[in-house]
Amino acid sequence: METRKRFECAKLYVACGFMLCLIGHRNVAALSITVTDVECVSELVLYEGDTISGNFVAIDHDIFWSHDHPGLEFTVTSPGGSTVFSLKGTSGDKFELKAPQGGIYKFCFRNPAQTPETVSFYIHVGHIPTEHDLAQDEHMDPLNIKIAELREALESIRAEQKYLKARDARHRYTNQSTKKRVIYFTLAEYIVFAGASALQVVYIRNLFSKTVGYNRV
Repeated sequence: METRKRFECAKLYVACGFMLCLIGHRNVAALSITVTDVECVSELVLYEGDTISGNFVAIDHDIFWSHDHPGLEFTVTSPGGSTVFSLKGTSGDKFELKAPQGGIYKFCFRNPAQTPETVSFYIHVGHIPTEHDLAQDEHMDPLNIKIAELREALESIRAEQKYLKARDARHRYTNQSTKKRVIYFTLAEYIVFAGASALQVVYIRNLFSKTVGYNRV
């Protein structure tokens, strides 16, 4: 009897894992976009109250941005045209909000500097069934709600991993670029020093040759 219970529990865990694999990739978008002026991405949100979350990182920030760079502007626009979330003067951040209504939402980046910026962007739309959903659908039960909550928790961890991975890629890109700049600067210094030394040698030779000519006279 005990063995049968364990077998049933194992089947339940496998079924839950399988359902998570099936639904874990819905309403998820990860992409890299180049922002020169204004770039927008659209995403469909099916239900009011769904959680819209994500993050973005400007890959070129540490390399080409000067101290007076205005930063990127990020806005989320609802299907009705109103701004429901916004950020200004940033090189990357996380965001999370509740959808005030279902429909197509626009996620726009604006670059006031108008120089091409590569942005790593990740977005997820999560839906957790409510008691109202249970009343409308007799096939749903509390187990499905727990599965949805677990799915959203895993998706939150995955989003954090993607954010950290994008920041790590930016820092690695920065280190490589800095290394190249140091090498080029060092080579340029050697060339300048060699040129200056050569000019000094030529100048001194000319100076001595003129002095010898004056002495002969």
